Amino acid sequence: MTTPTLRLALVQAAAGLDPAGNRDALTRLSAEHAGDAELVAFPEAFARDFGEAGSDVSPFAEPLDGPFAGAVADAAAAHGTTLVAGMFEPGPDPERPYNTLLVRGAAAASYRKVHLYDSFGYRESDRLTAGPIEPVVVEIGGWKVGLMTCYDLRFPELARALVDRDAELVVVPAAWVAGPRKVHHWRTLLTARAIENTVYVAAVGQPAPRYCGHSMVVDPFGEVVAEAGPGAPDAPEVVRAVAERTVLDEARRVNPSLANRRLR
Repeated sequence: MTTPTLRLALVQAAAGLDPAGNRDALTRLSAEHAGDAELVAFPEAFARDFGEAGSDVSPFAEPLDGPFAGAVADAAAAHGTTLVAGMFEPGPDPERPYNTLLVRGAAAASYRKVHLYDSFGYRESDRLTAGPIEPVVVEIGGWKVGLMTCYDLRFPELARALVDRDAELVVVPAAWVAGPRKVHHWRTLLTARAIENTVYVAAVGQPAPRYCGHSMVVDPFGEVVAEAGPGAPDAPEVVRAVAERTVLDEARRVNPSLANRRLR
């Protein structure tokens, strides 16, 4: 069943190095900010931050029914919403876990990050295992919602694969590392993914100074509906927006690029 709107809350908050503290923060921030949102999204690696570049995160990997998943499910149930948040999950190599998005609430799913951040002097693949190329789309409040994580944003093929599976909104939790031109890249790529796929894009990042912040919602015309600033570790910000089906339908009517595609 299609519904006319989907209320969103993006919680731009810093994850720490203490998993128990992060679970407590997720519980508290959900209670403070979920409100009437039907989808509440937290950043990548919210169960436990990456730590110093190149750190071994395998001791902090948890199963999909572990303590962090329990906290996410409890918060979703307590506030009648669906939560998305990032964690590390054990993989086939015990020293290189998956970078996983967890969804709990009206939908229950997980997505293992496909594109690892081997760029800008980092090598995420030294410490993490790439997930299978299996685009994940869930239904939340009558909307088809696709999942991507951080560096995935630089690969338009994944966003298009989500849309080919009927995604109408793409959620992008991230820990987008700060640096020259990085905010410009973030904003440009989010806007491009929205325009070229005529979808809503809702991106939530960890804040400055280590990361870029600037969590935002972009509509299918490429207009920024709402955006946070860079933020700070001790000052969580919440971006609220409403995805509107009338805007989605109008964008796809006046810009029918999906229908006009020629694949061969």
